[in-house]
Amino acid sequence: MTEQLSAANAPGAESAADPTVLEQDAEETTRRRASFHPLEVADVRRLTNDSIEVTFGVPAELTEEYDYIPGQYVALRAQLPDPNQGDEVREVRRSYSICAAPRRFEDGSSEIKVAIKRDLGGIFSTWANESLAPGATLDVMSPAGAFISKHRMTGLNDPSSINTDIEHTFVAVAAGSGITPIMAIARTVLAADENVRFDLIYANKAAMDVMFLEELADLKDRYPSRFALHHVLSREQRISPLLSGRVDAEKLTTLLNTVIHADDVDEWFLCGPFELVQLVRDTLSGRGVEPEKVRYELFTTGTPSNLEGNIGRPVAEDPEGKNFEIEFKLDGLSGSVKSPVNANETILNAALRVRPDVPFACAGGVCGTCRAKLVEGTVEMAENYALEPDEVERGFVLTCQSRPTSECVSVDFDA
Repeated sequence: MTEQLSAANAPGAESAADPTVLEQDAEETTRRRASFHPLEVADVRRLTNDSIEVTFGVPAELTEEYDYIPGQYVALRAQLPDPNQGDEVREVRRSYSICAAPRRFEDGSSEIKVAIKRDLGGIFSTWANESLAPGATLDVMSPAGAFISKHRMTGLNDPSSINTDIEHTFVAVAAGSGITPIMAIARTVLAADENVRFDLIYANKAAMDVMFLEELADLKDRYPSRFALHHVLSREQRISPLLSGRVDAEKLTTLLNTVIHADDVDEWFLCGPFELVQLVRDTLSGRGVEPEKVRYELFTTGTPSNLEGNIGRPVAEDPEGKNFEIEFKLDGLSGSVKSPVNANETILNAALRVRPDVPFACAGGVCGTCRAKLVEGTVEMAENYALEPDEVERGFVLTCQSRPTSECVSVDFDA
């Protein structure tokens, strides 16, 4: 997916977000400036053989900064040995969805819980599953992300999250670790309003791979008439053939026609690998579901990042050659850098060479942490799995995916 974007053609570039989409406080929570703070690991709980739940304690003085809306994520940062470089240590950042409903304790402190599933060859996830223990300290970015309900949702300590005057039906489709943000959303909306119904299709290889198995069973016991759970196992035979095997187009259509109230859904939440999310989106579109009712998040695109630590990949400026002029604003300060045309460098990579504190997490077009407004010039954005259509219309880009196509480009990370 390639998008050509021009600052001059961005309608409403200075306008605020549509207030009917998110309440003002929610907009501030989802789009505040990301910053890292060291947080102590309070608990590590094993979920499956290959996944853990990690609880970070948040001191009272940082509670407001770590306020979040269910469905958001945090980025974790650590210095870890690079298995491909011997004993050399490098910075590794990974983003993980928050899996618990917001809560605050009597002393004003709070907590952040994330689930980390071991990925094959994953440096951070392997280290976390094998070595992370209570008492350790990690850099944790303040919560971010827009995988949240467009209904009125909760901030910390506000459980009355949605309009309780009418009935709401939510449906989620998740696979593997895609259950993580869904857990936070489901727990919150079910507790908030007795008129909410929540259906979940959860795909895994086998029962032993199901994350939050007990917690999901507890939700079903607590809300037997309002929470419907459909486990689909691809490598394990279940009593119902419908719940056995891979979720393909035929199986998905049958599920939507038989066990899900598909024609009466207020909002859909999709989280998992690209292929599954795209299949569900296409299927819902074919059924006439309005795009604004479908919220989705990918936990991977399968495209590796080229960023090295927090300094960007090495690029040497060419004083005699042709360069792009990149200007940016961050924390009220202006910066500039020259990017050689033949380097095919992203705006994020170029900015990191002169400002190591430029915000980013996944560098794959998924999380949206590196979001900035295009103020001047034109860029080509290779991928976009994080920005809403209205954000793109207002001139926002993912700097990790955007490369200059004009001689001068200016972006604003503070917008």
